[in-house]
Amino acid sequence: MRRMLIISALAFFAGVILLPNALLEASPLAPDPNGCNTGTIQDVQAAIPGKPTIEELGAVVGHNKISINIVWALVAGFLVMFMQPGFAMVETGLTRAKNAAHTMAMNFLVYPLGMLSFYVCGFALMFGGLGAISTMGGYAGLNHEFTINLFGKPFGLFGTKGFFLSGSSYDVAVFALFLFQMVFMDTTATIPTGALAERWKFLAFCIYACFVGTIIYPIFGNWVWGGGWLAMLGQNFHLGHGHADFAGSSVVHMCGGVIALVGAWIIGPRLGKFNKDGSANAIPGHNIPMAVIGTFILAFGWFGFNAGSTLAGTDLRIAVVAVNTMLASAAGAVAATIWMWIVRTKKPDPSMMCNGMLAGLVAITAPCAFVNSISACVIGLIAGILVVESVYFIEGKLKLDDPVGAISVHGVNGAWGCLALGIFADGSYGDGWNGVAGTVKGLLYGDPSQFAAQCIGITANFIYVGLISLIVFKLIDVVIGHRPDPMAEIEGLDIPEMGVVGYNGIKMDKHSETPISI
Repeated sequence: MRRMLIISALAFFAGVILLPNALLEASPLAPDPNGCNTGTIQDVQAAIPGKPTIEELGAVVGHNKISINIVWALVAGFLVMFMQPGFAMVETGLTRAKNAAHTMAMNFLVYPLGMLSFYVCGFALMFGGLGAISTMGGYAGLNHEFTINLFGKPFGLFGTKGFFLSGSSYDVAVFALFLFQMVFMDTTATIPTGALAERWKFLAFCIYACFVGTIIYPIFGNWVWGGGWLAMLGQNFHLGHGHADFAGSSVVHMCGGVIALVGAWIIGPRLGKFNKDGSANAIPGHNIPMAVIGTFILAFGWFGFNAGSTLAGTDLRIAVVAVNTMLASAAGAVAATIWMWIVRTKKPDPSMMCNGMLAGLVAITAPCAFVNSISACVIGLIAGILVVESVYFIEGKLKLDDPVGAISVHGVNGAWGCLALGIFADGSYGDGWNGVAGTVKGLLYGDPSQFAAQCIGITANFIYVGLISLIVFKLIDVVIGHRPDPMAEIEGLDIPEMGVVGYNGIKMDKHSETPISI
């Protein structure tokens, strides 16, 4: 009996081991662990399987190229979307614990509010007259730009197709472009939440978020990226390649910085920020580690922001863009650290380290594809010093309260990034940019007209975004007001505005307004 059991057991285990191999050898589909034989001519769709014609092969190659570009744009958009928690952590960490839930909530809700607003009409106003989306198959269904004629030249002002992504907008290329551009708009909308933190009524913020997605951001975006008049300065007036902004120093960051500037002026400073003699009181953030982690998240997402703006995974310039982005961020962080350490406070302020890195990222966003690595470092270095001096100027001279330095990081360095393109573009990239033959060159490489186009774009941004933001903020102020009750500001906005505290299980030290464990 025992012998029979042993023999049965051996037979069973032999079957377990040998049967799969026997089946595998009998199967016509052998495994391919190296992947060398996976994907063959049999996978090419053809009238005669396994014997595709040249035209059929060409169709597959073209389809795969566009597929790579669309997937690249979508993945890059996913990275940019991940920047949203980075902004939330930076802004919340650099403000006080009693407003943590309120600041986080603004950073959260600006995403869905801005998205739906952009979906309804913002995308159409920005890209409704774009024409062919060349990197995504050449689809040209967005072809209605509202223009006026000045000086005998057409001036594009806004698009008129693409509302609700319906009709001729129901196309894979348009949908991919929408996702990528929507998260850019979200970045613009988020920037002012840091500058206006700790004293902004939540309902007023919600209304503002809808205005940004529908009209403030899209109109200027059309002028630069949607085929509008700033993009046409090269064709119409021979000013370089028109106002060039590869990934958004002006379209995204300067827009957000100018909105923040106007908002901070209209809403006023936090209670206790300035003394009667005009001197400023420091109001430290409650969680520097949170701000540092948020900065790293933003730097990571910025690879999607800048390199993704090729809208083409087949454009190998993405390597140059990504490295320039890294180098400028590093130079900005180091420059701000040293400047604070030696010139300003004699201490290497961690919050300014973060702002220095972000300033370098903002500044390189416009020129990242057009400059070499040395120029990228110079641009970041200047940005790091510029952000420090700008923070002191805005608070000390303009008497504006910006809790996180958003005006300096995004507004000032957004402008600097556009100027830097007009100075340092080295002519190694950009042939045909904005319909102008030849590569993009800056002042140092023989084309002062490109610098002029950059200056015009910056001026137009400040005037248009400043005026429309002033109207929006004034309108909201008249209808519902921006400021919550003063006692709510003193106690913290979490309970009065949000109904929950950001940190449960702590009480606030009313003198220092910092959390105490209980």
